[in-house]
This record gives sequence, structure tokens and C-alpha cells, in this order.
Amino acid sequence: MNTSLIAAFLQFLRKSHNLTQDELAKRLEITRQAVSKWETGTTIPDLEILLHS
Repeated sequence: MNTSLIAAFLQFLRKSHNLTQDELAKRLEITRQAVSKWETGTTIPDLEILLHS
């Protein structure tokens, strides 16, 4: 799995919707730090979070 590609794509999607990391985190009911970790490739999101949001 290419985490760098996933991270870049998640960041692209967030920015294309004019959202800050904090705004996205609030919409997904997660922490801003989790969004940051996704976008740096440190972790990847649980698909359940993305699919049900």
C-alpha cells in the first residue's frame, strides 16, 4: 500500500473542499491530530470513518 499516495490524495481532497484540518476533524468527529497523521502518512484512516461520513 502506498501511504504517501494516500496521504497526498487525502490532503488534496481536503484542500479542494476548502477545509482546514480542524474543520475536517470536526465533521468526521475525530481529532485534528488524526487528520495530520493521515496527511503525513504516519497512519492511514480506518475506512469505516471515511465511508460513513
